[in-house]
Amino acid sequence: MPLIPNFFRRAPAAKASAAKALIALHRLGQPAWTPRDYAALARAGFEKNVIAYRCVRLVAETAASAPLEIVEGGAAMADHPLAALMDTPNPEQSGAALLEDFYGFLQTAGNAYLEAATIDAAPRELYVLRPDRVKARLGANGWPVAWDYRVGARSVTFKKPEEGFSPILHLKLFHPTNDHYGLSPLEAAAASVDLHNAAAAWNKALLDNAARPSGALVYQGPEGAENLTAEQFERLKSELEDAYQGAAHAGRPLVLDGGLEWRSMSLTPADMDFIEAKNAAAREIALAFGVPPMLLGIPGDNTYSNYREANLAFWKQTVLPLVKKTAAAITAWMRPVFPRVSVVCETARIEALSAERDALWSRVCRADFLSDDEKRSALGLASRDGEEA
Repeated sequence: MPLIPNFFRRAPAAKASAAKALIALHRLGQPAWTPRDYAALARAGFEKNVIAYRCVRLVAETAASAPLEIVEGGAAMADHPLAALMDTPNPEQSGAALLEDFYGFLQTAGNAYLEAATIDAAPRELYVLRPDRVKARLGANGWPVAWDYRVGARSVTFKKPEEGFSPILHLKLFHPTNDHYGLSPLEAAAASVDLHNAAAAWNKALLDNAARPSGALVYQGPEGAENLTAEQFERLKSELEDAYQGAAHAGRPLVLDGGLEWRSMSLTPADMDFIEAKNAAAREIALAFGVPPMLLGIPGDNTYSNYREANLAFWKQTVLPLVKKTAAAITAWMRPVFPRVSVVCETARIEALSAERDALWSRVCRADFLSDDEKRSALGLASRDGEEA
């Protein structure tokens, strides 16, 4: 019997990143905490800022409306179990509602989590988890080996198996300084959100004071009594607050005692130009989310032609990349259960892309040097014999 060299007797090498274990230094089994206050960002941005609120809703609702289909062997499978799961993920939500929550969390937190409830190792229901309640538990190689979901004093741990189907799908946006969590557009736009909120508060305060700057009461008393006493000052201040401040008392004339003179104080046009600063902050918020300002009603050149182009740019530059990234993540997540299945975005059914689709059809149909099957292949259609070209 011939001798087998020692090289061929070695055990198979386990593939792993040599650098990943050095990225984050944590004790084994300890969670990696999110380095920001998600609740404060959500309150200041989504709950109190109309521009950020509309951006999140617009991205989430539009992306959730993009049709997804299950493809196996190049053919769409409408009756596939995964198609049924995506259509009705749980008893409380439709597929569109689940994806809307998923995309909304991704825009506000930079992270989104899907939980799969399994029976006999097969996913039967899908749920979206609140990202601020999920903490990654890292293993020896720096990758998450489990996720802790905590609500108050109660918690549950989802363990990631070494092989097979994982109970959690974590999708995150790129973060240049964090290994395990994503950076949300809301956090990137936090300074602009604060500026926009401050401008709104300034505008409200201006309206509460009759929409005009206040003035000054100047006291000119007799010699030896040039200043008001503390009691006189407090009485005058109380009367002004009770009888002259607020929108209900706008325009009410002042009744002044002897020695008091009202001097109106005005602001320069540059000081009053907070409206343009507010609009500039709104544009920066929209820029962070990838939403054209025109779609939000921010003052500008809002012609129909520009609106149509803005909507097309929104779909192509913001929505479609997000939907395709999510579809690819779900495909990879479901691969252990459905190995030959892919989740793809069916762009042919998106109404906003119809103009571009019509132009493509026209160009391909005029290409006389192509055969019919080549034209069908260029349009993403199957050949006439039923096989994909």
